[in-house]
Amino acid sequence: MEQNQRRFSIWYFVAAFLVLLALENFLLGAITENLTYNEFKGLLKAGKIVEVTLTDKIITGRLRQEGLEGLLPKEKLSEIQRFGSGEQRFVVVRVDDPQLVPELEAAKVKFAGRLENTWVSTLLSWVLPALIFVGIWMFFMKRMGAASGLVSLGKSKAKVYMEKQTGVTFGDVAGIDEARSELMEIVDFLKTPDRYKRLGGKIPKGVLLAGAPGTGKTLLAKAVAGEAGVPFFSMSGSEFVEMFVGMGAARVRDLFAQAQQKAPCIIFIDELDALGKARGINPIGGHDEREQTLNQLLVEMDGFEANKGVIIMAATNRPEILDPALLRPGRFDRQVVLDRPDLKGREKILQVHTKNVSVAPDVNLAEIAARTPGFVGADLANLVNEAALRAARRGSERVNMNDFDEATERIVAGLERKSRVMNPLEKETVAYHEAGHALVAESRPNADRVSKVSIIPRGVAALGYTLQTPTEDRYLMRRAELLDRIDVMLGGRVAEEIVFGDISTGAQNDLQRATDLARHMVTQYGMSETLGLVTFEEPRTNPFLNVAGTAAGREYSEKTAQTIDDEIRAIVRDARERARDTLTKRRTALDALAKVLLEKEVIDRQGLDALLAQHPA
Repeated sequence: MEQNQRRFSIWYFVAAFLVLLALENFLLGAITENLTYNEFKGLLKAGKIVEVTLTDKIITGRLRQEGLEGLLPKEKLSEIQRFGSGEQRFVVVRVDDPQLVPELEAAKVKFAGRLENTWVSTLLSWVLPALIFVGIWMFFMKRMGAASGLVSLGKSKAKVYMEKQTGVTFGDVAGIDEARSELMEIVDFLKTPDRYKRLGGKIPKGVLLAGAPGTGKTLLAKAVAGEAGVPFFSMSGSEFVEMFVGMGAARVRDLFAQAQQKAPCIIFIDELDALGKARGINPIGGHDEREQTLNQLLVEMDGFEANKGVIIMAATNRPEILDPALLRPGRFDRQVVLDRPDLKGREKILQVHTKNVSVAPDVNLAEIAARTPGFVGADLANLVNEAALRAARRGSERVNMNDFDEATERIVAGLERKSRVMNPLEKETVAYHEAGHALVAESRPNADRVSKVSIIPRGVAALGYTLQTPTEDRYLMRRAELLDRIDVMLGGRVAEEIVFGDISTGAQNDLQRATDLARHMVTQYGMSETLGLVTFEEPRTNPFLNVAGTAAGREYSEKTAQTIDDEIRAIVRDARERARDTLTKRRTALDALAKVLLEKEVIDRQGLDALLAQHPA
């Protein structure tokens, strides 16, 4: 809004300037006419000059408008006559003419001399434009506010929200009930502080929201702003750090000074890891400006001068790199972890996101939630949006179950690419590969059930896919379940070996996942009888970002490393033999499933059940 006001002010100034130019040309041009010296002498001899004023450089005066035909060009004559009868002012550039004064006396023209004041013209031509530009600059600086000047570098850039301004309440938050109840207690304290203070209790000074991206950390903060009814200062961690040394610390001081004036209030710092990274974590040397900013934040949160009534909330998905001084009690007293929602949580989140969507009666949100294990709130919001867009492309008035199925597959497997043309041998290889995955999965008691098999290419590299749907959320995996998963991963590669007697590059991702799972079984889960109940250190990973962190040195011998490799190889080899045995015994079902895939390209759960009933194990 402020930017639009500035733009409009500039256009107003331009319009006013153009109007002034037009008035000057219209009015001043009507009063004064520029003549040549020859025209002036002709008018003087004809007796048309009334009076003149002589200066060193110009001659000004008045002339009669009647009877000027033949004395002036038609253009000047018509311009003079446009203003009617009477007298017209004129200006002439003076030339060195000694006869001028005698001719004026002979024509009985009143004339007078005038000394030209040069300093006034100099003042008007130099000082006045400078004053005008200074005035314009001051006007725009005042319109843009103090935040645009150099003085504001140390000012806080926090956005201040009041009650209901965010448009988000706790009613819009679903699937993270424990975290929501923690923050509702904070809001309740701000509304009724005496209820807690009468027992000597103190409100937590800081609340740290930690969780995977998309789990709803910022949404919870917006809900607190919408429910608390107190000023809410929102700022990102990266906005504190500037190229000028000391600016970050100055902004922290200014932020807390503003908050203290409006206490009770809440300060929310998003992406805290940009500001609160542990000091000295960089082996080359820390960034002084960032560390000064962090030190100032630590002092403001719990220094000698207590900030009463100011609650600090922060969000991060990298809590493991935060400075320990930030996490101690007295600063961030509470750490609220937002986990990925479970089955019921996903269903509640889908209910929130489908409130404003026209959903068909056949849509079963519980079934959609079951098909989306591991999805966070942002993923589910994207799923609902993709389904709505697909329904709009079809021209439908409602979003049906098929739209949600297609949206799920698009997010999980990638965009469908029917335009990709494969030769018949490649297509047959993909069909047997996916049929191998599906048959092994259906033959294992601990594997997730297959809901769909397709040989339509998706995404960048997937030539086909087998979609499995878990029956429930799992938090622990037994050894037998892990082995069954490895069997399913190798089913596609083994099917190619059995049918074609050759192998392709299509199993690259399957082999990588199977190897990683077998390595975890040996090095982290203690599931190797040879190595015993020992774990072997690997590079630490971020629990929320699912990426590798700082690699630790290997803490075991070369002999142990060789034994680990042998155990991993044995697990994968045994899984391959089990998958080969299964597919060899069910060869007729494998051929029949591959044939259906080559004909229809896709088979769903009902079709798979019917086919397996014709070819029982």
